[in-house]
Amino acid sequence: MLLVMARNWWVLIVRGLIAILLGIVTFVWPGITLGALVLLFGAYALIDGAMSITGAVRATLAHERWASLLLEGVAGIAGGAVAFLWPGITIVALVFVIAAWAIVTGVFEIAAAWRLRRHVAGEWLLALSGVASVVFGVLVTLAPITGALVLALWFGAYIFVFGLLLIGLGFRLRGRTARSSFASAVQQPSH
Repeated sequence: MLLVMARNWWVLIVRGLIAILLGIVTFVWPGITLGALVLLFGAYALIDGAMSITGAVRATLAHERWASLLLEGVAGIAGGAVAFLWPGITIVALVFVIAAWAIVTGVFEIAAAWRLRRHVAGEWLLALSGVASVVFGVLVTLAPITGALVLALWFGAYIFVFGLLLIGLGFRLRGRTARSSFASAVQQPSH
């Protein structure tokens, strides 16, 4: 596999350049990123719902239990429809889920730091990270649209760095391919 990657080093560079461009677009127009994420979720939910309903129909034909599959399918299609018809609601709901996660994990981190204070030095770092999680969750809850934009910008930062890493790997593999081609040319006897 490494040989195939090394021979096609340029593919990694192209992928990296595309990722960097996507990262730049995310920073310039974060709203587009949010809209695209909502549409991807909506498409996934619709397809997943349709597959569940198909499974319910097949289960009915096989005289198996089908009600939960049908309910899951209807819920998926409803979720997809909401994502397409009211994308703002979908964005806000996603932000609230992330905020709730941050608050709950932050509280657990603070509780763990409190319990560890007698056994571990530096437990205040865990408590501080818990406080940061709770503060982040509360701030995102107070300003959900701003929280959604922050998520889009984080995605942009991630994809930009990912693109840089792919380009770096592509050039390293290019150098490896060049060195191995030179080494094999030197080792071949001339006739």
